[in-house]
Amino acid sequence: MAVPKRKKSRSNTRHRRSQWKAQVPTLVKTVENGRVVYSRPHQAKVVEDSAGTPLFLEYKGRKVADI
Repeated sequence: MAVPKRKKSRSNTRHRRSQWKAQVPTLVKTVENGRVVYSRPHQAKVVEDSAGTPLFLEYKGRKVADI
């Protein structure tokens, strides 16, 4: 197992960890029933009835899971 030769200062550790950047999620624009809907690609979406109750998960037009 690798062991550091010297102690790494707190400021260097925090500087190293702060290099990541948050990314904007990619969204796909689709039109459903005359409404423009934005969703994430390759993710199952929740299908709801007219009252807004979630029924099941759908992916590429197929039912993939019950809720």
